[in-house]
Amino acid sequence: MTRFLVTGASGLLGLHLSLQISKKDDLLGIIHENTLRNAPFKTVAMDLTKEKAVIEMFESFSPDIVIHCAAMANLEACENHPEAAYQINALVPRRLAAECRRRNIKLIHISTDAVFDGINGNYSEDDPTSPLSIYGRTKKEGEIQVLHENPDAIVARVNFFGWSQSGNRSLGEFFYNNLKDGKQVNGFVDINFCPLYVNQLSDLLLEMAQKKLSGVYHVVSADHMTKYEFGRAIAQQFGFDEQLINPISVSDSHLSAPRSHNLTLSTDKLAFDLQRKLPTIQDGIQQFYNDFYNGYAGKIRDFSNPAGN
Repeated sequence: MTRFLVTGASGLLGLHLSLQISKKDDLLGIIHENTLRNAPFKTVAMDLTKEKAVIEMFESFSPDIVIHCAAMANLEACENHPEAAYQINALVPRRLAAECRRRNIKLIHISTDAVFDGINGNYSEDDPTSPLSIYGRTKKEGEIQVLHENPDAIVARVNFFGWSQSGNRSLGEFFYNNLKDGKQVNGFVDINFCPLYVNQLSDLLLEMAQKKLSGVYHVVSADHMTKYEFGRAIAQQFGFDEQLINPISVSDSHLSAPRSHNLTLSTDKLAFDLQRKLPTIQDGIQQFYNDFYNGYAGKIRDFSNPAGN
């Protein structure tokens, strides 16, 4: 039985990943601000910026694989608190990477497509990064620090959607919640991206660990669309009114953090190394829909409730 340690275990990716792992392997989930109720795996509340606490965690649990999902991921919050963003997104990964290398533990570090400026698109893992936002810059620094301290680590650049504890953590939920209630929403016509359904992402990360891959990988959907098109695809899947989605430019959104316009990433490297096709966005939206109607989305929300009700 493999022993996994997952940071950010109450987050959108961390929770789904932890549920997947706990079906057959031993798991310790590290949480911070968001608690988990009745989780089918052990959790420990910890501030990962406290180096001594991290070392004690490794000594007490002795994991075989660490998957570092925890991050400061809100773009606007990173713009407003750059020092905190740097500490969480760059310094914490560096310490984890060094500790994993010292103990011969496999590390999977979760990064982001926001390390690119979005000018060209169809980026490969070898293309130079040039992030626009504080979030992207601190995540880029995290990549550099991780690979410097631990060249055998996996750095997974991701963009994902899915059902969360709070019900409002992903773009998929944003469109679902508003369109279900008949509310008008905006969809950016000038941002292209490759979102992957979170459960598909979890499966791929575990497969990458099993195959002992290392280095930088783009772990996103095999195709791309605009955020406006993504919203329309959600509406079509659930039978909502597509006309509720207003096509607008991101420049008209009044968001404080700059956004990259073309975050299309090549997944050829990962597809070759795994020797299989990667899911499309529509594949993910179909599973997003299925998981809602088979009760999985409700199960995820139950982890926020005191009695799991």
